[in-house]
Amino acid sequence: MRRRLVPAALLLPLALLLTACGGSSSASTDTDGTGPVTLDVGDQKGGSEAILRAAGELENLHYKIKWSTFTSGPPLLEAVNARAVDIGGVGNTPPVFAAGAGSKITVVAAWHGTSKGDTILVPSGSELTGTRQLKGRSVAVAQGSSAHYQLVASLEAAGLSLSDVKVKYLQPADALAAFTSGKVDAWAVWDPYTSQILQAKRGRVLTTGDGVTNGLSFQVASPAALKDPAKAAAVKDYLARLRRATDWVYDHQEEWAKVWAKDTGLPYEVALASVRRTNSTRVAVAVDDPLVASEQRIADAFAELRLIPHRIDFSGFVDRRYNGGLPPSTTPAKG
Repeated sequence: MRRRLVPAALLLPLALLLTACGGSSSASTDTDGTGPVTLDVGDQKGGSEAILRAAGELENLHYKIKWSTFTSGPPLLEAVNARAVDIGGVGNTPPVFAAGAGSKITVVAAWHGTSKGDTILVPSGSELTGTRQLKGRSVAVAQGSSAHYQLVASLEAAGLSLSDVKVKYLQPADALAAFTSGKVDAWAVWDPYTSQILQAKRGRVLTTGDGVTNGLSFQVASPAALKDPAKAAAVKDYLARLRRATDWVYDHQEEWAKVWAKDTGLPYEVALASVRRTNSTRVAVAVDDPLVASEQRIADAFAELRLIPHRIDFSGFVDRRYNGGLPPSTTPAKG
């Protein structure tokens, strides 16, 4: 039976974006603001800088922001640990792996959204209809990513463990190739890749992370930067701007999708689907005890699987000074 070809306009931007998620970082020359203090911010393409710029939140900066673009969370946190970056945004799992490696990192802010874009996908013609049927099957996933924990948690919810499936640790570009060529039975991944595959009609959702993962994303800072009063003040202002910009996305979904599509090379319809499913649902929340407990469960799970070298105490990797009057981390997502 011949495979249905995917329109190049759909797969090519995804392939480019996926490739950008699996390598080393590349420094950006973008600088915003004026003043004697420079905040070095780590970002990913279509991330914080793009949101802040689209929402008009990079105006009237009384400090400088120097942007560095990274391919994914792990190398960004390596830069935070090396004090090359003062602060940057990542998902819920990279801080656990960084903490397990003994990195000097501190979670200073959090957002809670739905996990509907975090999925386990199967090809459109797959016979699989439930998570439990993954037993003995091959599943592609990026090691140390949010999808990695989502796979662990989804299997557990179905009464399975990671050892019950044939895990193929593949970075997204390789996972895309394996998935579309039929070399794996399933792919654990996140938005916008979920939206891309669905829009291209190359796969369907077997299960989502909704109800099994915490839906959190973070801003993670260097402890050294937080000890510097001037940089700590800049971090406070930066986080306030980022929270306002995230709220702006909820009320300007189509406008943000256009900006995001242009910035990443994604087709507009894919960007809009991802915005509606995932990006616009995020609510700024406090770094609180339930958040620490939720991340601790992720850390314990990976320690038990021996994917991080030893058990960690996640409470030692957070700073609550920027919580202000934010709602608890368990606040329902928007939408």
